[in-house]
Amino acid sequence: MDGLILNLAPTGMVPTRSMNPNLPVTPDQIIADCCKCVDLGASILHIHARDESGVPTFRRDIYARIIEGIRENKPEAIICVSLSGRHFQDFADRSDPLLLRGDLKPDMASLTLSSLNFARQASVNEPDMVRRLAETMAEAGIRPELEVFDLGMVNYAKYLIDRGLIEPPFYFNFLLGNVSSCQLDPLHLGALAASLPEKSVWACGGIGDSQLAANTLGILHGNGVRVGLEDYLWMDRQRTELASNAGMVKRITELATLLERSFEPAPVVRKALGLA
Repeated sequence: MDGLILNLAPTGMVPTRSMNPNLPVTPDQIIADCCKCVDLGASILHIHARDESGVPTFRRDIYARIIEGIRENKPEAIICVSLSGRHFQDFADRSDPLLLRGDLKPDMASLTLSSLNFARQASVNEPDMVRRLAETMAEAGIRPELEVFDLGMVNYAKYLIDRGLIEPPFYFNFLLGNVSSCQLDPLHLGALAASLPEKSVWACGGIGDSQLAANTLGILHGNGVRVGLEDYLWMDRQRTELASNAGMVKRITELATLLERSFEPAPVVRKALGLA
């Protein structure tokens, strides 16, 4: 694959509409925002579901509504469901979206490879939880989106690969700028990229105001970017302009063009990731 992957993270676990009214929260809002961003160049949609009160949820019925709505309009889009460890620690809860089948089965699911601290909260991912989620994905034919915040997480991915729990090609998201993990530093990024197993592709995202610079590194040196309101609610470091997902996607595609790169459409990305 010569071009790049654009992974959209439209909602996340933490942001609220009081923080940014452009944040999609309900299934209809998430569907509409994702479809608009697919038109603008997004190929992977990293979905977090919210319940009727706007609180993050693992419920597969809500994920099903979102997946159905996106596929009715953009059947080519690659849908990744979140299995985040920020709020949920019971395996049955975290794996609930992996039980969807048929036309509602997600293409991918996030797999954070170790525990870590964010600025105000921990994401707890015990070894047994990570292994069981990987096993369940393998059984269901759902490809893991490997979430990496530091070098040890790449090593744990290799541990799972050695045990046959993850098959190539391997898709990694490098997330830079979190207070307790790898920073927006070319040396940090280089160490992550150099440690990857063969048959890997990687996209780069940034936490908070690291997002645009991290995306630029992903365009210049990697296989793509992760962008969206999950990671940052503003268009600028000075926080003078609230962002929208469509605005972020449009800006990053324009930047890629300036750097003489381009984002591949979803069918090409599907083939490259073994999802076709």
